[in-house]
Amino acid sequence: MNSLGKDCNELKRQYDACFNMWFTERFLKGDSDESMCAPIFKIYQECVKKAMQEQHIEFREIEADYNAGDRDNPNTKPDHMKS
Repeated sequence: MNSLGKDCNELKRQYDACFNMWFTERFLKGDSDESMCAPIFKIYQECVKKAMQEQHIEFREIEADYNAGDRDNPNTKPDHMKS
């Protein structure tokens, strides 16, 4: 799957590779220290934020869509959807 912004695709590939290595080589062996991929994640995250701004996507829109998808859990519903 590609990233939100085409300029971020290579960063996403690098982060995914790092995460997969961390998950299999460390996390599954009991090491939950996530700092290994933190530097590339931060760079990738900034790239995605920039792409969101360029495409006029606000984070709260994505968060609302995500929360609306979990209709069975009242703790994750937006306030206007709670009964």
